[in-house]
Amino acid sequence: MTRPSGDLPAVEAFLRTRLAQPLPGGDTQFRFSPLPTRKGWRPEMQPPDARRAAALVLLYPDDGQVKLPLTVRRHDLPQHAGQVSLPGGRIDPGESAVDAALRETHEELGVPPDSVRILGPLSSLWVVVSNHLLFPFVGVTDARPDFRPAPKEVAALLEIALPDLCDPARLGWSRHSREGIIVDYPHFDLAGHQTWGATAMILGEFGSLFAPEFCPPKRS
Repeated sequence: MTRPSGDLPAVEAFLRTRLAQPLPGGDTQFRFSPLPTRKGWRPEMQPPDARRAAALVLLYPDDGQVKLPLTVRRHDLPQHAGQVSLPGGRIDPGESAVDAALRETHEELGVPPDSVRILGPLSSLWVVVSNHLLFPFVGVTDARPDFRPAPKEVAALLEIALPDLCDPARLGWSRHSREGIIVDYPHFDLAGHQTWGATAMILGEFGSLFAPEFCPPKRS
């Protein structure tokens, strides 16, 4: 296990090396997926009719810690309303996935794309409920951004310390109804919010870069 430190250059160097190696991938994402899963679904599937989207895990220094931003989506949005998400959104025609991740982070949080160094991609994830194929990236910026959340999309900004994200004690299970079926959701407890679904699957793989055994506790 590699414990993330508060030294951003050390974290960046570790991640550059680790992201150049084989990624944890679908098996790790699956640990953080809701149960029961939809029949025939696997996170690494790439249906040709799925809409493309991108997201960014953005690391930055703040008060001696390495942090990353998450957003609480407004409750009146048409998809994933009220959920905790990474900055991201759909890929425009002719746009690369990494450019889309940077653009969406700028639009949602005001982070200039040219201030971010991309360290590499995480594994793609098929979000079956919205039929989006999501391409996440990891990036760093040398100073805490002057965050300017977009009021039409973002209800709140959460700034999460990297050790908190990677703390297994913050992992648990919650229960929701989905299309009339009771479903158990692995979640992160972060900044007073439960983070689950596609965001939890992406963050689960990201946490596994530091600790391969990173996973939710057994369900009680």
